[in-house]
Amino acid sequence: MQWKDYYKVLGVERSATEDEVKKAYRKLARKHHPDVNKAGDSQARMQEINEASEVLRDPQKRAAYDSLGERGEFAEGAGGADGFRPPPGWNPGFDAGDIDPADLGSHSDFFEALFGAARRSGARRGGPQARAARGPDRHARVVIALADAFAGATRSLSIGEPEMDGEGHAALRQRVLDVQIPKGIRPGQQIRLAGQGGAGLSGGPAGDLYLEVAFEPHPHYRVEGRDLYLTLPVAPWEAALGAGVPVPTPGGTLDVAIPPGSRGGRKLRLKGRGIPGSSAAVAAGDFYAVLEIALPPADTEPARELYRRMAAELAFNPRQSLGV
Repeated sequence: MQWKDYYKVLGVERSATEDEVKKAYRKLARKHHPDVNKAGDSQARMQEINEASEVLRDPQKRAAYDSLGERGEFAEGAGGADGFRPPPGWNPGFDAGDIDPADLGSHSDFFEALFGAARRSGARRGGPQARAARGPDRHARVVIALADAFAGATRSLSIGEPEMDGEGHAALRQRVLDVQIPKGIRPGQQIRLAGQGGAGLSGGPAGDLYLEVAFEPHPHYRVEGRDLYLTLPVAPWEAALGAGVPVPTPGGTLDVAIPPGSRGGRKLRLKGRGIPGSSAAVAAGDFYAVLEIALPPADTEPARELYRRMAAELAFNPRQSLGV
């Protein structure tokens, strides 16, 4: 059993209003109803169209259907060979209404998998019974500065979330949240905001909001986990003879010793100078200065003469390792 995309069945966008859903349904019904279309698959096609219309024209059924996809609990082929399976404890939470038990078999297995239990329960009780259901979890991305991971911060975040008005129109509502950025957070980690996800159904609790953290690109530093990398330009004589050079780090500028005979690409490690640990049990990352030999420009005659003297006096072949 595979997932049915009811929006695709009716040929409408996910933001379609109830009126747009109705118009799409009428157009398809005129084309595919078995009374006018004698094709062998017209009855099955019409059943699919009816199901899609039933779900998308009912705000509660539509919210329940959308929330399952938003939770990421369905993927094509999920659950092995059986395809789609609702997650454990799935409760659509819509009002079952007055339903004739004899009509329970008029829907597809997919519809029954999502809503069948609620429909049968409502039919047995003989009337509307709204069931509380937890709202869907939502996921968003928050981009912070590297400095926020070193000191912690509070950031205001605008979250857009869909909601339906009384006429079935989908709209995007903006909420502003003050988010605490904890010290020591690193890229890829999530911040959980309990109760800030999608609204619950029929009085159920709201879901949670998960914010995945990303860092703004930094002009100097590259982040790997908790470690930081800086490309450090050094002059040829500093690399050859050794020198003490200033190195900018997020915690301030440090004097670092360049060992004599250093080559380009050498890493100088500053232990514990990377992103701090998020707790006493988590060690801070390290800071690596990666040496890059910077050549002085030969843009004056004295500079060119100096390069000519070096070429004449130094027995240096940079391609010796290549055998040429």
